[in-house]
Amino acid sequence: MRVEKNTGRLLELFELHSVRATFFILGWVAERCPDLVSTILRAGHEIGCHGYSHQMIGRGDEKEFRADIHRAKTILEDLTGAKVKSYRAPSYSITERTLWALEVLHDAGFEYDSSIFPAVHDQYGIPDAPRFPHFKTVNGNHAIIEFPPSTLRAYGVNFPVAGGGYFRLFPYPLTAWAIRRINENESQPAMFYLHPWEIDPEQPRVAASFRSRFRHYQNLQSTEMKLSRLLDDFSWAPMSEVLALSLTEMNVRDEVGNGL
Repeated sequence: MRVEKNTGRLLELFELHSVRATFFILGWVAERCPDLVSTILRAGHEIGCHGYSHQMIGRGDEKEFRADIHRAKTILEDLTGAKVKSYRAPSYSITERTLWALEVLHDAGFEYDSSIFPAVHDQYGIPDAPRFPHFKTVNGNHAIIEFPPSTLRAYGVNFPVAGGGYFRLFPYPLTAWAIRRINENESQPAMFYLHPWEIDPEQPRVAASFRSRFRHYQNLQSTEMKLSRLLDDFSWAPMSEVLALSLTEMNVRDEVGNGL
């Protein structure tokens, strides 16, 4: 499968640059490529859940979503022998209409989520959502920690700057400048994301609308080179490790805000 080859190349790049990351894996892929999950884990990376079938949450109901994440989480935990704590929804599909999904995630034992994109998009996004790691209260008094994909705020608007098609479309200096501004000016960690297929310029082309083809195939040939530079220019860590540091800072801010 191409996903094995492409993920293998990502693992080589990460090893070359001494980087560890979080891999959000589909249950469907893990079921068919169990050795790939083991290889990722042995390389020191964190395993997160991306659901089973990559269905956007809003295209089903709560029962279907609960079954989907349970199936995926069970497969991943059986393969790794460890609890899977992190989740990312297919196509960032936790929106205003599907915020109930956070309760389902909490019930399933997830502690961290990275599914709410604080930006305007035709398929996903909550534009006024917080831009940095924060607590989301679910079931009245429990919390799940949300780590949104990174955006840059300008002129009252959040602009996506760190991953996927945005990384492929924007010139590298713009991406690097935006991440440095988040790190240095706002004293916050950046969330960068990438799909294995985005370093595969030889992948077969699928018939689709011009918009979809542009989003999916534009600048595939330059992504690996840009990624290698990005890995060199910044420090990276798995999501749970970054959140462990951010959690301390969030608790301090809460205590100061409460006058403690």
